[in-house]
Amino acid sequence: MMRQYELVERVQKYKPDVNEALLNRAYVYAMQKHGQQKRASGDPYISHPLEVAAILTDMRLDESTIAVALLHDTIEDTSATRGEIDELFGEDIGALVEGLTKIKKLDLVSKKAKQAENLRKLLLAISDDVRVLLVKLADRLHNMRTLDHMTPEKRARISEETMDIYAPLAGRMGMQDMREELENLSFRHINPEAFETVTKKLEELSRRNEGLIRKIEDELRELLVVNGLDDALVKGRQKTVYSVFRKMQSKSLSFEQLSDVYAFRILVDDIPACYAALGIVHTRWRVVPGRFKDYISTPKQNDYQSIHTTIVGPSRQRIELQIRTKRMHEIAEYGIAAHSLYKDKEVVNGDERTTSPRSNAYAMLRRTIESLAEGDNPEEFLEHTKLELFQDQVFTFTPKGQLITLPRGATPIDFAYAVHTNVGDTCVGAKINGRIMPLVTRLSNGDEVEIIRSGIQVPPPAWEEIVVTGKARAAIRRATRAAVRKQYAGLGYRILERTFDRAGKSFSRDGLKPVLHRLGQKDVEDAIASVGRGELSSLDVLRAVFPDYQDERVTVKPNTEEGWFNMRSAAGMVFKLPGKAKSALEGAETETGPEALPIRGLSGNAEVHFSAGGAVPGDRIVGIMEKDKGITIYPIQSPALQKFDDEPERWIDVRWDLDEANNTRFMARIMINALNEPGTLAEVTQTIATSDVNIRSMSMTRVATDFTEVHIDLEVWDLRQLNQLMGQLKELQCVSTISRVFT
Repeated sequence: MMRQYELVERVQKYKPDVNEALLNRAYVYAMQKHGQQKRASGDPYISHPLEVAAILTDMRLDESTIAVALLHDTIEDTSATRGEIDELFGEDIGALVEGLTKIKKLDLVSKKAKQAENLRKLLLAISDDVRVLLVKLADRLHNMRTLDHMTPEKRARISEETMDIYAPLAGRMGMQDMREELENLSFRHINPEAFETVTKKLEELSRRNEGLIRKIEDELRELLVVNGLDDALVKGRQKTVYSVFRKMQSKSLSFEQLSDVYAFRILVDDIPACYAALGIVHTRWRVVPGRFKDYISTPKQNDYQSIHTTIVGPSRQRIELQIRTKRMHEIAEYGIAAHSLYKDKEVVNGDERTTSPRSNAYAMLRRTIESLAEGDNPEEFLEHTKLELFQDQVFTFTPKGQLITLPRGATPIDFAYAVHTNVGDTCVGAKINGRIMPLVTRLSNGDEVEIIRSGIQVPPPAWEEIVVTGKARAAIRRATRAAVRKQYAGLGYRILERTFDRAGKSFSRDGLKPVLHRLGQKDVEDAIASVGRGELSSLDVLRAVFPDYQDERVTVKPNTEEGWFNMRSAAGMVFKLPGKAKSALEGAETETGPEALPIRGLSGNAEVHFSAGGAVPGDRIVGIMEKDKGITIYPIQSPALQKFDDEPERWIDVRWDLDEANNTRFMARIMINALNEPGTLAEVTQTIATSDVNIRSMSMTRVATDFTEVHIDLEVWDLRQLNQLMGQLKELQCVSTISRVFT
């Protein structure tokens, strides 16, 4: 534990005229107030404010800030009062201590509206005097260093709060080193398995490359000295565990695929020397394209200045270089804390752009307060504060100004579900900042999103691959299951109606209720949907409702109407040739049973699909109920139909019913026996292309020395187009035979 004289000596090293009396009073007062209090680790509580003060002395902060660090927990955890502190140390220090006490009470883990309000309070507290923020960050850093003594739940909560709030805030204030340590410590508790894995990988890499960093440092330093930069400093380091993990996640790379685990800094005296060093390095080693950034000519908002480049350097090692002046390095390490070191200095040789202690990072906080002072403008408040703090989140607004927080990469669909599940389910379009945009558009910070809705909309299953939020995914799955269940229930109802009608019975939902237990179903709709899915036979339902029913085959007389034909094994079922007049179907309802099911084209969530060999408009088709698949459409020539001969209850009447404006192609499979010679395949595919036919897939098998069997899955408009194409292919000299393949 740091002694009183040691604290004074630490401050005197960078501030010889330190107010020793103030530090001594604060040290003694804190020691007296905390008395015998203990931390969770068992250490005296006073060790915590002393360690916070030590962290701030590393930042070379003034004695008033150090005194605040010593006193920051006294109002909260001891009998000390604001009035007592004002009297002993002055109102300035009293206000800072009270500001820190208010921050300590804030719950910043909540992701809802409460968090936005607490964030507002946090920024209000720190923006009056930036020293409040510096003490709070140092306080959080020491707490994270000693987090092991907390319960797992508390460790997780504090780590999440640190990763979400304090680490980004430190980064936005330009304090990169503190941000990296906070992130690393948080990551260790949030994802301990990943932390341990990456740590072991980095340790193995260090053992394999022992001495590599020193070797590269020496070679870089020697190169710079030879070229006249005698005062240049070169520092190498291995990247932190969390920064490595974040890069692996963001770029979907394994650890072994990472190529720039090492980073080196070149520190020089002035800006011209930065560009001189850059030229020397680029002349000596090959540059990695796309990895050059100049933050000296265009500083970041948090005052960060440096040149970034990546080279294939010594030992053919890919390394990341940061080139900056020594003052820039101070600002990069300590951010806004570093500005107090230079407030009395002047610009020399154009080295530095500003000497004001009011940095750009601190100006962001001042703009926040001004926005709050103007009032009634929460959009601007959040846009200029939280939007800048959290790079991994997107903050959007409804037309009424409600804040919607989403992960980066979110779409208007995510936005709609974040507003309300019903809004997401009925979403058909979106306006972003007043313009209609695709639903796959990635939202940006500050976007105003208006959702366009339709009462008949059902969310497509494909949306699940587009959205990024768990809430949206879960809602889409639920809506999809409900829509599919509704489709199966509708199909099952028609099947049951037909089965009961054929048996001379009347079907009703009420009739199913007493027999649900015999069918193993929870409710009537589940039972009907199970019939539609093919999980429950319609005959089993009929027998459950009418136990005395005897299954008797019905022989159907040949139908003489044009376009209709009978199937020997499909008693009670009729089929209609495509393209016949509607009058051919009239009367079929009364004479031969219910009308056939229409096929209008198949959407992604329909319960109807084609067999492997496909079918095209113009084919005679039949539907077969298959368990867990719904209806499978087969051409009447399909050999697969033979296995269903003894299951007439699974056969479904189907007819084509396509609109004239239909723009859907249908799959058909053909087999060509062609000469095995150069140019055959090109001739065949050219003929297919000129016929406005698409090739879905193709396979070839050599069946003899001179012949190859080619199986092609085609996409055609109808049977007429398919027959025309087959006729053209048959005329080719390289084609021996051609036939349609039915499966």
